[in-house]
Amino acid sequence: MTTKDDRLEFEANKREMSLALGKDEDAFRQALDTLLTLDKYDYAYLWSWMGVPIIQMPADVIATQEVIWNTKPDVIVETGVARGGSMIFMASLLKVIGKGKVIGVDIDIRAHNRDSIEQHPLSPLITLIEGPSTTAETLAKVKAEIPAGASVMVVLDSDHSRDHVLDELRCYGPLITEGQYIVVADTLLGYGGDTALTPNRRSKIWHPGDEPYTALNTYLKETDRFETDEALNGKLVLSSSPGGYLKCIGK
Repeated sequence: MTTKDDRLEFEANKREMSLALGKDEDAFRQALDTLLTLDKYDYAYLWSWMGVPIIQMPADVIATQEVIWNTKPDVIVETGVARGGSMIFMASLLKVIGKGKVIGVDIDIRAHNRDSIEQHPLSPLITLIEGPSTTAETLAKVKAEIPAGASVMVVLDSDHSRDHVLDELRCYGPLITEGQYIVVADTLLGYGGDTALTPNRRSKIWHPGDEPYTALNTYLKETDRFETDEALNGKLVLSSSPGGYLKCIGK
């Protein structure tokens, strides 16, 4: 007996369910309530990748993995190094793919975090650049690390204020090549509609209107090079970055 090859049907159903989930406001609200409860336990801080703290929601890690595997970028630029786990995670995927490197940009790369990254087996695939992410000097250093003709993906995960994220979008958006993605982290801060829904166990607190989602929507009105990946974002209900995955559709 021959088993039917249902791979295409499986993927079609996955897309259909993801789009439907993205429209389910009750499910999103329930997920938001759950995340706010989990925030009491520093939920995003409980995870690591290959021994290094990643400080990401599991759903965002999986979503980013899907993007990297499907698009196979030559260069991934991440603003916001933190403890380095996110860069180790992305470098591990590039290692499996067999090409590429990660460029990490941060205004303050602390010595112990730099040590964790530079002592890791995947450090040869990572370049660290210290400095404010949007200054001309820092941008010049980033561009110098991108080979001619390389495909480029960007993850924005540094200061989450509206003005800073919008500045980063304007600075790094032009670097992204057609078919690649820009990921705007912590868009969840723009959902909910009131400050009572804002996670408060952070060194800084950004309230609705002064956060990444507002910056993202402002930027999308300024450019036609990006579109929201509706299916990918639709399933991000237990995520810190719903709506934050944008695909570059222009040269």
